[in-house]
Amino acid sequence: MGAVDPESRRGPGCGDPTADAQPVHRVYVDGFWMDSTEVTNEAFGRFVRATGYVTVAERTPTAEEFPNAPRENLVAGSVVFVPPPHPVPLDSHLRWWSYFKGASWRHPAGAGSDLRGRERYPVVQVAYEDAQAYAKWANKRLPTEAEFEFAARGGLSGKRYPWGDDLRPADRWMANVFQGHFPNRDTGDDGWAGIAPVASFPPNGYGLYDVAGNVWEWVADWYRSDYYAMFDPERVADNPGGPEDSHDPSEPGVAKRVQRGGSFLCSSEYCTRYLVGSRGRGEPSSGANHLGFRCAASAVR
Repeated sequence: MGAVDPESRRGPGCGDPTADAQPVHRVYVDGFWMDSTEVTNEAFGRFVRATGYVTVAERTPTAEEFPNAPRENLVAGSVVFVPPPHPVPLDSHLRWWSYFKGASWRHPAGAGSDLRGRERYPVVQVAYEDAQAYAKWANKRLPTEAEFEFAARGGLSGKRYPWGDDLRPADRWMANVFQGHFPNRDTGDDGWAGIAPVASFPPNGYGLYDVAGNVWEWVADWYRSDYYAMFDPERVADNPGGPEDSHDPSEPGVAKRVQRGGSFLCSSEYCTRYLVGSRGRGEPSSGANHLGFRCAASAVR
């Protein structure tokens, strides 16, 4: 488990994309089931209709939650990737992310967007608790970080990607990632400029789709940048379930959960986090239009 890739891009504002995925260590996980695709808009819609659930992005923030925010800023919404009209320095993600009033899973790019024709696209703009609520309704759960990586590797050990070491075997794109000039121009050479329907690319060796690229996926674990350093290199970790708390030195005091798999915004020019062992993280109440999830379930013994 983990990744070391000296050839991976260390983009401005991103650093080494495998720094928090080291040292590589041995892990054992019990058998489990994993959804073959990310949860789709169609599936999430069934959950909402059955339960009346309201996602975090659809709830109006309160002054108690954000005591220092101007009242006019307390509006329901979420963050959306907006490509700038020209090349920009890569030192701040705020150059391409903006908070949009009305953005939610129903309106992933803002209030003027909808889901027509996007039933088989991954649901996005979901916070961690939204993913948990769906999983509970479906009699499933979120996978642990160790389970996600085991599943994503598809039976291959020590490879950069879920399909091997070559990003484009036989010149074929194997995942939905960013081509062109990040962040202002996605050429869509892989067939998709932006998010793609689930299962648009070949599955890995376990029959799982989009375990690299397309959308980031919430997993169960708290995020600590130093978590892997806690493992004994002489022992095999048995079903690790993540640390007891969270620490991200880039934002001290902000608790985060792990995200895995990378997204359609991962780029060789910025952050190559479609590497199978690399890690992402996010504040649990936040969503974005490149963030979704899939579910797992424990195998019956």
